[in-house]
Amino acid sequence: MEVVYEDNHIIIVNKAAGEIVQGDRTGDEPVVETLKKWIKEKYNKPGNVFCGVTHRIDRPTMGLVVFARTSKGLSRMNELFRRGEVHKTYWAIVKNRPPKPEDTITSYLTPVEQGNRTLVWPEPRPGAQKAVMSYRVIGSSERYWLLEVNLMTGRKHQIRAQLSSIGCPIRGDLKYGYERSNPEGGISLQSHRITFEHPVSHKIVDVTAPVPHIPLWKILAADAQQRQQQQEQGNAASL
Repeated sequence: MEVVYEDNHIIIVNKAAGEIVQGDRTGDEPVVETLKKWIKEKYNKPGNVFCGVTHRIDRPTMGLVVFARTSKGLSRMNELFRRGEVHKTYWAIVKNRPPKPEDTITSYLTPVEQGNRTLVWPEPRPGAQKAVMSYRVIGSSERYWLLEVNLMTGRKHQIRAQLSSIGCPIRGDLKYGYERSNPEGGISLQSHRITFEHPVSHKIVDVTAPVPHIPLWKILAADAQQRQQQQEQGNAASL
């Protein structure tokens, strides 16, 4: 866990793969409890420390998570998430080239308790939730593709299940069709950027997670940056 943004009402951390946001039946210490200890020590606070969970990302996923330092911050962040006014961008490394360089995927998801998985259906069916996400290829290497993913809905395992459904399982995601685990643990999915209007100050908060210190991530991020620069140069030349 690394704190990447902090003010009087909210804290944003860069969660490592394998850490849990909130307590579960494993009994492992969740990030919210680690963060309470961090706040208590940093500010020498006596007694209990408040820290509220505003949203979660999957345990094997890395990246940005927003916590609230005050009850006002918590209630207002919860309302922003409920209204869909928090914009999150993910980066995912997949093993196959997507069918299109960019696309919007609409499908219907059914969570299955056994195996803690989500099933994907192309058409509506009873009990299934509509799920919409978009992606675009922003980088590649000889064997992998880096996708930028934006969610229009927030469903359980949505990115993992929907990318797998188009033949592009996320690297290391055994649950959704990748053949082996990652040497570094977790899956190659990062909550990369988060943007919203601050619930109290109303200033725009725009935070980007650092590229993971993993060679493949560095290679793909460098390719993405080079592509972006080439596109900007091309746009400038056409003016």
